[in-house]
Amino acid sequence: MRRSESESREGHGPVRYGPPLPDAGLPVLPELAAAAEAADPAVPEPPGGAPALLDAACGYWRRRGLPTAPDHTAAAPGGAPLLLALTAALGGDVLLPRPCPAWWAPQARLLGRSVFPVATPAECGGVPDPFALLETVRRVRAEGGDPRLLVLSVADDPTATVPPPEILHEAVEAAAGEGLHIVSDETWRDTLHRDPARSTVLIGPAEMLPDHVSVVSDLVGAYLPPGLPAAVARLPATERGAELRARVLDILTALGSVLAAPAAAAAAYALGEPPPITARLRAATVLHARVAAAVHRVVLASGGLARPPEAGRHLYADLERLRPALSARGVGDAQDLEDGLAGRLGMPAPGGHRFGDDLAALRVRLSTSPFLGSTPQERMTSLNSPEPVELPHVQRALSMLESALDDLRADVKGWESPR
Repeated sequence: MRRSESESREGHGPVRYGPPLPDAGLPVLPELAAAAEAADPAVPEPPGGAPALLDAACGYWRRRGLPTAPDHTAAAPGGAPLLLALTAALGGDVLLPRPCPAWWAPQARLLGRSVFPVATPAECGGVPDPFALLETVRRVRAEGGDPRLLVLSVADDPTATVPPPEILHEAVEAAAGEGLHIVSDETWRDTLHRDPARSTVLIGPAEMLPDHVSVVSDLVGAYLPPGLPAAVARLPATERGAELRARVLDILTALGSVLAAPAAAAAAYALGEPPPITARLRAATVLHARVAAAVHRVVLASGGLARPPEAGRHLYADLERLRPALSARGVGDAQDLEDGLAGRLGMPAPGGHRFGDDLAALRVRLSTSPFLGSTPQERMTSLNSPEPVELPHVQRALSMLESALDDLRADVKGWESPR
């Protein structure tokens, strides 16, 4: 599939046309909408968040075993501004696992910082392989670089995996031993699928080495709709952490990166975790887990590969085994795969290159939200159904994916040599 230079530049830019976080695909919870509507838009929020929001964030982290004080927290209108401020405040080069969320690398590049990808272990995504991390740090320093920051995730986008505690601990210790500050993206930590047969216990880096770790959570991941962007950060309870927070607040102020009052009110309400919030999150997580498992079965049946999804609203498929059939259809890389699948399925299907993966690799992130239905009524029916995968509109969407991948599998089998 040939693309003109202008199409590659304007139609497939890595930032403007990058994929957003996979959303819940569900109508906004009435209580959450009411909290946002009750806010006074004439009252400005201070840079870094008002006391009500920071107190709510502290309570949220305390309930997860992380004692937190308001003077070691910050808030911003989304995870990207917070990561940008942290990256600017820390200085130096940035190390990222490969693949990683699409919004991480642009923050460092916007600041003119070098970004170095690090391979992930075979078991999971989200964290670097500890030996690969040490080798990358050694190589970067030998070449005159200054690595200071490692960003990782405990519930990963795009792979939808949760790192086993022992692998995460090894990576965190290796990073701290090399003097790196660690930012833990915990956007998806509250969306674990909880399959007893393969569930991984989630332990965050801040529980392992609290003095070396800042935590960032974009609340649009699990709690808020995209129209109410908000994110919170927890910084180390140390003198260095206090200095880091002060620099972060200065940067947010200079950027004019302050929360809108409705978003701040909605975030404070959600972080308080009242029953309507926890009930909706629990039901939505079960729904997305069931749909993700169904999509995973379709991918494997087609001959593709994918790790079993353990968190979030997505999975990461590798269609390398279908390369002969895809090549015959003009699909030679991840951008071609993105274009082809999005056109065939009528839903976003961002290629792996959006997440820092190799452009030549035939990998794609599939979100579960489009499978829930095309109208608010269908999506609520999916949420309330004890067997959502059996609903006609969910079955239709799954059948479209199955048909698209089965066509490719049939082509591959047709070209195999007879045995």
